[in-house]
Amino acid sequence: MAGAQKNEPLSAAVQGALHKAVSDTKPPSSSFRNPMEAVDWLSEMSRRLEKRIPNQEYRLDLLRSVHYEATRAGLDPQLVLGLIQVESGFRKYAVSSAGARGYMQVMPFWLRLLGRPEDSLFDLRTNLRYGCTILRHYLDIEKGDLYRALGRYNGSLGKPEYPNMVRAAWHGQWNYEKSPRLAQNP
Repeated sequence: MAGAQKNEPLSAAVQGALHKAVSDTKPPSSSFRNPMEAVDWLSEMSRRLEKRIPNQEYRLDLLRSVHYEATRAGLDPQLVLGLIQVESGFRKYAVSSAGARGYMQVMPFWLRLLGRPEDSLFDLRTNLRYGCTILRHYLDIEKGDLYRALGRYNGSLGKPEYPNMVRAAWHGQWNYEKSPRLAQNP
């Protein structure tokens, strides 16, 4: 789905903030509030993703990474799973006709724009870090309007098809309700 995303000029301050966000090399740590929440969420999401990614170890690594990077960027991890489903169908090495790469279909111009040309957009964590940071940036530009932010992310601002597909995947496939035992102990 990616391809028409625009290389919009960024102020030096925004460019610096985005560079810092993708450059943070802290190792992924748990982004879950407690171990029970982690087990519950990972079990449920893993079950849903099993047909697309049969290897359990890799599937859990992907899910932990999505949860970490989404949470780090202030995004709903299930939204990010919906976006990945629409963008790449969970294919690590997906490349769009316009050259967008990886799970979140990040356009290569972001590497140059953020001064990190050596980064690989096929690396799981790098792709998720960039994708989540870019979506957060667009949400900030659009003052929290997810519809417009998704349009910017895809390069289809003002057109309903892409935002509607991501929202449908998010709510239809990846919607997650805490188990009753977790809802009682937040």
